[in-house]
Amino acid sequence: MTQSSPEGGPSAPQHLPVVVVGAGPAGLTVGAILRAAGLDCLVLETETREFIERRPRAGVIEEWAVRGLERRGLAANLLVRAELHTACEFRFDGKRYRFAYRELSGSHHWVYPQPLLVTDLVREYVDVRGGRIRFGVRDVRLHDLDGDRPSVSYLCPESGRREVVSCEFVAGCDGARGVTRTSVAAGRARVARHDYGIGWLALLAEAPPSADCVLFGCHPDGFAGQMPRSPGVTRYYLQCPPGDDPENWPHERVWAALRRRLGAAGAAPPVEGRLIEKRVLDMHDYVTEPMASGRLFLAGDAAHLVAPIAAKGLNLALHDAFLLGDSLAARLTAGDDSGLTGYSAECLRRVWDYQEFSQWLSELYHGSAAGDPFRAGTTLARLRRLFTSPTAAASFAEQYLGTAARY
Repeated sequence: MTQSSPEGGPSAPQHLPVVVVGAGPAGLTVGAILRAAGLDCLVLETETREFIERRPRAGVIEEWAVRGLERRGLAANLLVRAELHTACEFRFDGKRYRFAYRELSGSHHWVYPQPLLVTDLVREYVDVRGGRIRFGVRDVRLHDLDGDRPSVSYLCPESGRREVVSCEFVAGCDGARGVTRTSVAAGRARVARHDYGIGWLALLAEAPPSADCVLFGCHPDGFAGQMPRSPGVTRYYLQCPPGDDPENWPHERVWAALRRRLGAAGAAPPVEGRLIEKRVLDMHDYVTEPMASGRLFLAGDAAHLVAPIAAKGLNLALHDAFLLGDSLAARLTAGDDSGLTGYSAECLRRVWDYQEFSQWLSELYHGSAAGDPFRAGTTLARLRRLFTSPTAAASFAEQYLGTAARY
């Protein structure tokens, strides 16, 4: 690491090919790809290693993303430990409708909680591939992004002194609230936003799932979802007003709402258990376009946020990371600029497709509870079409699994 000056000021800059800001799935994947190519880099993370390995996040991973991790030597534990999902179930109009998407498409999902994936990626990047990482850094700043020699500085958690690292490129992978997305040069990027006007109460319960697959309850009272996480832990979602206080949802109200909204003829009720997490998510999206500015390239939530309606966020982060890691490696080892030149456009094709699907799916989930008889009727028609039209079912499966031949 860089050495601090004895006077307590900034240290003399150290030079590395790439500085990655953020140790989430995108940043760690980029770092691991660079290390596999024999390139040195530094990952900067404001949280501790223990925190990022335990931070609860979604874990639905599409098959193409798992294969991408596998090709890069990053999926060994996932392939052994993850649950394979081949179907989901819609519940509406008092009935159950199973959607067997693998039968339609030949593809499936894995469910692997993001903390486990992050743990795997940290171990591979740091412990196996010898990557450099600094946890607990503060006040990260980006400098001279338009020049040939940008740099990143930060406050060292041990000394409190500002360390400076010069580099060829900066990978911005520090999420929606990170410094990199606010560092895109003014006037060079457009941020498109969308607010759904709804909230989801996100719950984690110490209880087994009541079904062997993901459940979507489309109910006049509001959407409800069940996402199995492990044999003893289940993720639930309940539609609620945006900005609602989680304390408005005591234990009894939560389970009564889940039983009602997920209720259907012949269906087992949710298995009640202790709620170990309860927070409200306001459903909104944004897209930064382009996803690059000078020597800064954004990936994951630093570039775009997609509401968890379609469980696409982790998959988009991995897609960005594969493209960015491979493109940086090609540029730094072979002088091939083509990947970096086309990086933003290549990412955004999938980003916008997933955003459109999330918007479409939101109407499917929430239209019944809109308080508008016309929207309720058209929502019911959409739901019925999924189970009466093979063409509609195949189209939904392709979007749900992200298996289009081209984006």
